[in-house]
Amino acid sequence: MSSRSKAQPARCLRRRLFVSGDLAAGRLLSTTPAQHHYLAHVLRAQKGDCVLVFNGRDGEWRAEIGALDRRTSVLVAEEQVRPQSGGPDIDYLFAPLKRARLDYMVQKATELGAARLRPVLTAHTDAPRLNMARLRANIIEAAEQCGVLRVPELKAPMALAELLASWQPARRLIFCDEAAPVADPIAALDRLAPGPLAVLIGPEGGFSAEERAALLASQFVTAISLGPRIMRADTAGVAAMALIQATLGDWRGGAGDEARKLCARS
Repeated sequence: MSSRSKAQPARCLRRRLFVSGDLAAGRLLSTTPAQHHYLAHVLRAQKGDCVLVFNGRDGEWRAEIGALDRRTSVLVAEEQVRPQSGGPDIDYLFAPLKRARLDYMVQKATELGAARLRPVLTAHTDAPRLNMARLRANIIEAAEQCGVLRVPELKAPMALAELLASWQPARRLIFCDEAAPVADPIAALDRLAPGPLAVLIGPEGGFSAEERAALLASQFVTAISLGPRIMRADTAGVAAMALIQATLGDWRGGAGDEARKLCARS
C-alpha cells in the first residue's frame, strides 16, 4: 500500500469520478482500472487524498482514498457535499453521426441537461452501427467534467417509423425541421404547455420527404426552425437544446449555476 509522509498532508484533488454503487457514509467504493490509472499515474494521488464521487442517484460525495497500490484503489465515502438534483424531463433523440462528431453530440446533450438519449435510425442515417459502450463512456465523461449530477439514461436505438408508432402523446416532440420557413422558434416554444418534452435532431442528409411528412402529420409534434443558416447536425443539437432550456427548461431560474462554474474550471 502507498503511504504518505508527515510532510505531505492530505489533498482534496477536486476531481469528480462516476461510481456505480450506492453512496452513503462509510461506504467502500472500488474504482475501475481506468479510474485507478487516472488516480495513481495521472494525478499521482496518495492514500488519504480525497476526490468527489457521484452515481446519478445519491448526490455528490467527498470520498477519501482509503487504499492505493499498484493495481487497485479503494475509496471511502465520507460526506455528501451536494444533494441529488433533478432537471427538466427532456429526451434527446438523434440520428447517429460519424464517430468524433457523435462523441461531441452526446457530450453536449449531457452538459445541456437531457434526461435520456436515444439514437434514431432514419433513411439518411450516416452511421447506423453504434458502439453503445463508447456512447455511455462519453456521457459519463461529460458528467464528470461539468458537475452534472443527473447522468442521462442511454436508450436502445430505434427506427424513426417505430418511434412514431409507439409514441406517448403526452410527451411533446420538438422537430427541428430544416425545410421549414424561417420563423421565430422561441415564439413556437412559448406556446407549448409545461410537460415532458423530446427534441429530434436529424442526420446530415436531412429527413426524407416521407419522414418529414410523417412527422408533420403527427399531432404530438411541434416543428421549429433553427434560423436562416445551414447547420451541421451536431451544431443544430446544441442550438435546439439551448432554445428549449431557455424557454421551457431550467435556465430561466438560474438553476445549474454551480455546475456551470465547475465545468468552467475543468
